[in-house]
Amino acid sequence: MEKSGSIDSLGSKPSSSRQPSVDSLSSTSTSRSDRSGPAKPPSALSSDSVSTSAEFSPELRVKPKATAKKVHRESDKEEPQLLPNESVQDMAHDITYFCPFTGALRGTVMVSNYRLFFKSMDREPAFMLDLPLGVVSRVEKIGNASTRGDVSYGVVCKDMRNLRFAHKQLEETIKKSIFEVLMKFAFPVSNGLQIFAFEYGQVFPENGWKVYDPIAEYKRQGIPNESWRITKVNDHFELCDTYPSTLVVPVNIPDEELKRVAVFRAKGRIPVLSWIHPESQATVTRCSQPMVGVNGKRSKEDEKYLQAIMDANAQSHKLFIFDARPSVNAAANKMKGGGYESEDAYQNAELVFLDIHNIHVMRESLRKLKDVVYPNIEDSHWLSNLESTHWLEHIKLILAGALRIADKVESGKTSVVVHCSDGWDRTAQLTSLSMLMLDGFYRTIRGFEVLLEKEWLSFGHRFQLRIGHGDKNHTDADRSPVFIQFIDCVWQLTQQFPAAFEFNEYFLVTILEHLYSCLFGTFLCNSEQQRLKEEIPKRTVSLWSYINSQLEEFTNPMYVNYSNQVLFPVVSLRHLELWVGYYIRWNPRMKPQEPIHQRHKELLAKRAELQKRVDELQREVTNRSVSSSSERPSSPTRSITPVQTFV
Repeated sequence: MEKSGSIDSLGSKPSSSRQPSVDSLSSTSTSRSDRSGPAKPPSALSSDSVSTSAEFSPELRVKPKATAKKVHRESDKEEPQLLPNESVQDMAHDITYFCPFTGALRGTVMVSNYRLFFKSMDREPAFMLDLPLGVVSRVEKIGNASTRGDVSYGVVCKDMRNLRFAHKQLEETIKKSIFEVLMKFAFPVSNGLQIFAFEYGQVFPENGWKVYDPIAEYKRQGIPNESWRITKVNDHFELCDTYPSTLVVPVNIPDEELKRVAVFRAKGRIPVLSWIHPESQATVTRCSQPMVGVNGKRSKEDEKYLQAIMDANAQSHKLFIFDARPSVNAAANKMKGGGYESEDAYQNAELVFLDIHNIHVMRESLRKLKDVVYPNIEDSHWLSNLESTHWLEHIKLILAGALRIADKVESGKTSVVVHCSDGWDRTAQLTSLSMLMLDGFYRTIRGFEVLLEKEWLSFGHRFQLRIGHGDKNHTDADRSPVFIQFIDCVWQLTQQFPAAFEFNEYFLVTILEHLYSCLFGTFLCNSEQQRLKEEIPKRTVSLWSYINSQLEEFTNPMYVNYSNQVLFPVVSLRHLELWVGYYIRWNPRMKPQEPIHQRHKELLAKRAELQKRVDELQREVTNRSVSSSSERPSSPTRSITPVQTFV
């Protein structure tokens, strides 16, 4: 398999003959700044900038009135085009929105069972704010009534924003109404209501729930084979209730033995295959920590199991165990009955700690980042303020860990086992990122959807707990931006390898928007078992249904399909950058001077036009060669090889 980039820890520079990384792009500053510019505000979320119409996704878009010249004050009462089964719950006039970028604006607030919609006609063009209620983290009353009789409310959001509204202090019932309704529908789980995804009934041409078929995906990887088999031991989630029903395990380990291994692994999360190298048969397997405890317990079944993983790869007589945690944290887990593998107990295994911090450290880091980027950026101390958040340091450690895994599998032809404590946070980050580097299929739009369904959703990343869908308990210690960090890492890869990914930045931003929106069922619940119990595929719409019905919106016009190319990014801090297009997208001053998303669509159209012309010319060449050979039957026939041209 071809390789791109280099291993930063080895200190070598990216090969000039491979896919360019950041180093080779630094000279093309204009195109680079274009790429890193913010994407347009995605589906169902408008930015805080002034706009005549909110930037909705196609099925959500508010169509501007044909008679735009005649602006009547009655248009204050206009509502956005509602979604299927969305209903207005309350509306209030003379509400002031304190926009941090344009100042105070007076207008109308509408609250539905899906969104908060604010519209002001104070200035031209009209200002609109469209906020899915799933984005709301908490609503709080700010102080008491002011001397002017205004009552202020703060709406703290999960997507980096803090919004502030005020209204006149009127009668008791009116004063409470709009914000009581807001809190009721922003936190449906806490108020005994359904999340809107269960009510949304939009029909799309494709059923996104069929994107991922585990048997088909393992078959694509060449599984089952002589060393690995598909087991149904977890068919009813009896072996492990946070694992998927379909698992791949070494062929010489019977199901009864798997059950004994599960006893020794935290939450029963035994080592199972995530990815296998098509040539060397080196594998990426994932699991949770061993239950070693302070007394250093051992399990013969677990030791035999890891030996079987190593033996399944004839190219190497060694196994690398990558523990995502700092070694101090891993040792501390022994006090709780957990721990890590002893190199004495596991023959021919080498243990490596990757020093990635826990969910609490990551949550605090994102909180600091939010303070730095919203609403205003302190330009004079920007770099030191950004450094103090440690956000990019965490991104670097995650990418560096995934890179070491990919390098061991690709260059070292060695199988690896990856785990953290429970195997559903840092483990998912590392396996999915290393697979993204190793396998070009996952760098396509559908392949990336399969990757998320497989490594994150089916393997039990706890989306409900980490995001807190519909739950008012914003101080919950289980909240953490683990998945956001993963998508950030993916964006960093797209910056270093701009032609290696079929999807664009808008695709990544859209995924994160709907991580919070509660419009689709994709990110609901904590495991495959819970989703089946709640009948999520039957009762909700998949995010992939929406995305795959308009692929041109999410396609990278620069994409070149090198399916067997391995990406080795440079992961030093000087090559990483803050994702402005996501974290600072609400600031109108950070928007690109020209609409990049529109330019990409134009490039896609031009690319299709040129490809069509190439195909026509190839047919013309073929026809001419056929006609010329028929005119000269005595002359020897020349074989014409079609030119493989990629535009």
